Amino acid sequence: MKQCLVLRHVAFEDLGVFAEPLAERGFSFDVRQAGVDTVSDAEWRDADLAVVLGGPIGVYETDKYPWLERQTAQLRGRLAAGRPTVGVCLGAQLIAAALGERVYPGAAKEIGWAPVELSEAGRAGPLAVLEGQPVLHWHGDTFDLPEGAARLASTSVTPNQAFALGDTVLGLEFHPEADPKHIEAWLIGHTAELTAAGIDLAAVRADTARYGEAAARAGQALITAWLDRTFPTRG
Repeated sequence: MKQCLVLRHVAFEDLGVFAEPLAERGFSFDVRQAGVDTVSDAEWRDADLAVVLGGPIGVYETDKYPWLERQTAQLRGRLAAGRPTVGVCLGAQLIAAALGERVYPGAAKEIGWAPVELSEAGRAGPLAVLEGQPVLHWHGDTFDLPEGAARLASTSVTPNQAFALGDTVLGLEFHPEADPKHIEAWLIGHTAELTAAGIDLAAVRADTARYGEAAARAGQALITAWLDRTFPTRG
């Protein structure tokens, strides 16, 4: 059985709908809580797959969260070794930072359901299933595209919504992993951010009911297609 190291920053931003396709491909999950659980350099290096999930802090807030520096350095080591890695939201930002790129506040917060515009590379790969499909956005920060990376998706507010480095690294600023059945956990957990940003919770709930089921299927199809490329043999 293959091992998937899952680095979680807040409990409700978990693997979501990605979990089932990963389990079907023979992955067991080693879930670690960032800032609490120790992950050795060897564990980072040796995991067959690492998935770095989202959270409400900034990559650059190392004065508040000093453990971010070691976490980013360990991620840098994994990437340098060419090990398969997926980053979602904060996870994508951490990958960019580990590769030497700048992470910073974006032009505006994007919170809610909206489609992404796929690039030619995006339409030619695993993200093709998202064509015209609203996805869940929940971020305020953005990053510069890593050198050598292919931009896969954009929005008018955030040009770098997804990128790939070959078949082994996938960064996703939006949340195709989010399970719409658990949206209330997000609304509770991010209440301070939502209130500060003036987000209409009723609208988020209504859009989740409207788009969530199809988005969940698309998210599973996305990660399945990526796994087909990166781990072409099962077991």
